[in-house]
Amino acid sequence: MQKVWLEKSYPPGVPHEINPDKYASLVEMFDKYVGIYANRAAFISMGAEITYAELETQAKAFAAYCQQELGLKKGDKFAIMVPNCLQYPVALFGALLAGLTVVNVNPLYTARELEHQLKDSGAKGMLIIENFAHTLEKVIDKTPVEHVILTSLGDRLGTVKGAIVNLVVKYVKKMVPAFKLHNTIRFNTVINNGRSMPYTPVLLSGDDLAFLQYTGGTTGVSKGAMLTHRNMVANLEQAKAVIKPQLEEGKELVVTALPLYHIFALTANCLTFITLGGTNLLITNPRDMPGFVKELSKYQFTAITGVNTLFNGLLNTPGFADLDFSYLKVSLGGGMAVQRPVAEKWESVTKTRLLEGYGLTECAPLVTLSPYNQAHYNGSIGLPAPSTDIKIVKDDGSEADVGEAGEMWVYGPQVMKGYFNRQEATDEILKDGWLATGDIATMDEVGYFRIVDRKKDMIIVSGFNVFPNEIEEVAVSHDGILEAAAVGIPNENSGEEVKLFVVLKDKSLTKDDIIKHCRSGLTNYKVPKHIEFRDELPKTNVGKILRRELR
Repeated sequence: MQKVWLEKSYPPGVPHEINPDKYASLVEMFDKYVGIYANRAAFISMGAEITYAELETQAKAFAAYCQQELGLKKGDKFAIMVPNCLQYPVALFGALLAGLTVVNVNPLYTARELEHQLKDSGAKGMLIIENFAHTLEKVIDKTPVEHVILTSLGDRLGTVKGAIVNLVVKYVKKMVPAFKLHNTIRFNTVINNGRSMPYTPVLLSGDDLAFLQYTGGTTGVSKGAMLTHRNMVANLEQAKAVIKPQLEEGKELVVTALPLYHIFALTANCLTFITLGGTNLLITNPRDMPGFVKELSKYQFTAITGVNTLFNGLLNTPGFADLDFSYLKVSLGGGMAVQRPVAEKWESVTKTRLLEGYGLTECAPLVTLSPYNQAHYNGSIGLPAPSTDIKIVKDDGSEADVGEAGEMWVYGPQVMKGYFNRQEATDEILKDGWLATGDIATMDEVGYFRIVDRKKDMIIVSGFNVFPNEIEEVAVSHDGILEAAAVGIPNENSGEEVKLFVVLKDKSLTKDDIIKHCRSGLTNYKVPKHIEFRDELPKTNVGKILRRELR
C-alpha cells in the first residue's frame, strides 16, 4: 500500500510534502503575517472588524497583562470559554504570545464538565463570557484557577454599539444569569492596562505545547490531547497546501460559523486563513439560521466551513438560495459525514462542490480531504493530506489490501504528542508514532479513503464527539437507575443522536424523569433523545455491556 500513497495523484499545485518546521511556533507565524497584512481585516463580528495590526496590538497587550499583572509563566495553562466573538482571537494569540498553553472550553459545559476540564488541565487563568459565569461560580473553588477575566458579548464592538449589545443581552434578553465571582477583572480593562505594560517575547520551540484540546474517550471522561506548536504549524500548512490553488492571498473572506474552540474551525479557519491574509467572518449564533443568512447577505464570502447539519440548515432556510455565490470558491465539510443529498443540493444551489474532509482532535485535526478539483461528491473522505501516511490494519494486525476494511492508522507531523497526564490512554492509541483512529475504513486503487464504520463506540452529533461512558455515568448517578448503556442512532439532521437503554431500580421513573436528570449533568447535544427500558442489558462473559448488540 505504501506505493499507492506515494504514487497517489494530487491535483495540480498541491505538494506531496509540507515543511512542518516552516515556523518555529505559531507565534512566529503570527508575527510574520500581522506585519504583511497589517491593514487588512482579520476578523469581523456583528459588523465590527479588527485589522491584523489591531489584532497584534491587542494580543500583545493581553500577553503583557498575563505576564506582568497575573504572573503567568511559559507553559502555564490558560482556559478560554467564549463563543465566536472578537475577544477570542485576541485572547488566543495573546495567550500564545505569553508562552501559555491554551485550553479551549465549550461555553455550554455543565458545572461537572467544566470542573473536570479545569482540574485536569491545571488551568491557572481563564477568560469567560459572563453569560456562563454562573457555571464557573459553582466549581471554581474546586479548581486551580487563580485569575478570571470576564467579558461581555459586546466588549469589542465599539463604545456605543458594544454598550447597546451588552444592555440588550443582559436586561432585554436576560441571557446573563446572576453570578458571584471574586477578584475578577474585565476584558477591556486587561487590554487597556496591558497597553502600558512591557511585553516580553517568549522563546518557543515546536515541541512546546500550544493547546490542550479536550476530546472524549470510550473509557470515560474527556482527555486533553497535547498539540504542540509543531503539530499545529504542520496541520495549518497541510490544510493550506490542499486549498491554496483555489485561493488568493489577501483577498479571501471565510465564513466561520463553527466555534473557534473546536479544533476544526481553529485550524481550518482561524490559523490557516491568517497565513493567507484572509478575513474570518465570525458567526456568534449559527443556530439562528435567518439571522445567519441575513449576515451572509452583507458580504462577498469566498470560503465556508461547516458540518453536514449546518449546510443542511442553510439550504432549508428561506433566502439562502437567493444569496450571491459568485465569489464562493471553497466549501469544506467535516466533523461528521457529509450526506449525499446535502452535498448535491449544495452544489446545485451554490454552484460549488462541497468537499468532505476527515480529521480528529488528536491530529490537529486534518488527515484527509477531497481534492479541490474533484468533479462531484463521491462519498469518500478524499486523499491523505501532504506528509501524511495512512494504513488500514486488519484485526489480526496485518495490513489490508486495496478495498479491504480495517482500522485506519495515521502517521504524520500533525499527530499529537499524547494525552495529558494519561500515559495508559496514550499507549492505547499511539503505537510507534502511528495513531490508531478507531475508525474502520477502506482505500481504493487510486488512494481515496472511505469510512465504513467506527470501531469505537463514539457517537457523533452534529460534528461533536459524544462518548457513551460519560452519558452512562451521569445516568446511573440517579438512585433509581441500576444500569444504562448509550448508543448512537441515525438522525437525518444531526447525523446521529443519543439513545439510552436503561434498567430501572425504581420502576416509577419515567423517560422524562431520566432526560431531565441527564440535562443537569450534560451539555444539550449529549442528552439522550430516546430512552428504552430493558429488564437487562446484553453483556460479555466478563460483564461488559455489549453496546454493539444494542445498536
